[in-house]
Amino acid sequence: MAKQKNPSKKAGKEKSIEETLWDSANKLRGTVESSEYKHVVLGLIFLKFASDKFEERRKELVAEGKEKFLEMVEFYTMKNVFFLPEISRWSYIIENAKQNDIALKIDTALFKPEFGIRNAVSFNRNFHKQLRFL
Repeated sequence: MAKQKNPSKKAGKEKSIEETLWDSANKLRGTVESSEYKHVVLGLIFLKFASDKFEERRKELVAEGKEKFLEMVEFYTMKNVFFLPEISRWSYIIENAKQNDIALKIDTALFKPEFGIRNAVSFNRNFHKQLRFL
């Protein structure tokens, strides 16, 4: 008779969410120094935050019946929200995440003049090899 696997042993081998996140961060970081990596991560976090605020304001404009003003910078800046061109929106980054040039797309999103983020870290320079395998 075949031995049945003990479910408690299987559960013991599963990684916690913290371990999984830590391993993922290390894989993404690759050979980049941790002191430089923090700037990259902070740039991505800020891009996500700005994109969330942009989408929130966009929904407000639609709810107010102001669809014709969706692409006007002034209707975002008047509420202290960055206006994001299409290539700087988080949804665009997610849609293109599996492409070979994702690092260049992230660089472009962060350095787009309308967005106004200036950062010495280049995703294309540092992460093009690591991002390809994610």
